Amino acid sequence: MNKHILKALGCILVILLLGACKSDPPVVKDDDKKVVTPTKKKPHAKVPRFNRDSAYAYVEKQVAFGPRVPNTAAHTACKNWLVSKFNSFGAEVIEDDFDAKGYTGTIYKATNIIAQYNPGHAKRILLAAHWDTRFIGDYDKDTAKQKDPIPGADDGGSGVGVLLEIARVLGENNIDMGVDIILFDVEDQGEGKGAEASWCLGAQHWSKNPHVPGYRNEFGILLDMVGSKGARFTREGGSMAVAPQVVNKMWKLAKNMGYGNYFVMDQTREIIDDHYFVNRMSNTKMIDIINRPANTQTGFGHYWHTHDDDMDVINKTTLRAVGQTVLAVLYRSSDGSF
Repeated sequence: MNKHILKALGCILVILLLGACKSDPPVVKDDDKKVVTPTKKKPHAKVPRFNRDSAYAYVEKQVAFGPRVPNTAAHTACKNWLVSKFNSFGAEVIEDDFDAKGYTGTIYKATNIIAQYNPGHAKRILLAAHWDTRFIGDYDKDTAKQKDPIPGADDGGSGVGVLLEIARVLGENNIDMGVDIILFDVEDQGEGKGAEASWCLGAQHWSKNPHVPGYRNEFGILLDMVGSKGARFTREGGSMAVAPQVVNKMWKLAKNMGYGNYFVMDQTREIIDDHYFVNRMSNTKMIDIINRPANTQTGFGHYWHTHDDDMDVINKTTLRAVGQTVLAVLYRSSDGSF
């Protein structure tokens, strides 16, 4: 009897051991198998609406201060207003004060205004415009006015107006990326047909002294003269030299959004503008959105550096074409689809 019990118990034990062997998975060494976690694509970010009426009002307000020439009361009043607007839009604002020596020997008390969104984010895009206006209307047909400062509605005012509206939008719509907006000072006080280095003194200062040591970004976009009716934004030569992919993708995007009549595929020569010095003196590769009309003597609008550069040349549809395109670039860059 005991033998039978022992035999039965032995069979049960063998069955249990076999069952255990079947249920235990084989041991796999780390070197034999690597677990690959598939990367998830970020969902497409919704591109907010650019308000052209708001941008127009920001241009109008700047012009109401009068010519924003450094060392004048209008310049100081406008600076204080710009800083207050960026603060009200939730940006972290830096007032970078510096002295700049003009080609005439004048020492300008200048300020680059920097508005930061998500300053701790590693991925960043830089947007820029200049906020000063020219101290003389050297291309005015009326020689009696050539020594007087110009209103600068488009040349300075339009780019700033678009960036203020973009700042307002960023403050109300989260973006998974860092955005830096810089308003360069002392851009337009250079010597006509003179030395290149007499222009864009604020951009030169920032390029040598960025607001963050070792500052880097994906790319930069400069806005200059972006508000006149029928503006024609060509692929500027300096932009194509440093960041052709950004230019081509942005111009294609603008066309797909219905703004191909503004962002034309013609390529024009490199010009001296803030991006010229940023590209040569900093880690940023900056493109320039600037109006280059066909068949004008200067290559710029008929009002360029004249007293005709007033609110009469500003067009809301043009402001929206530029602002909505830049917003699309920002939000699509944030989700990786640009």
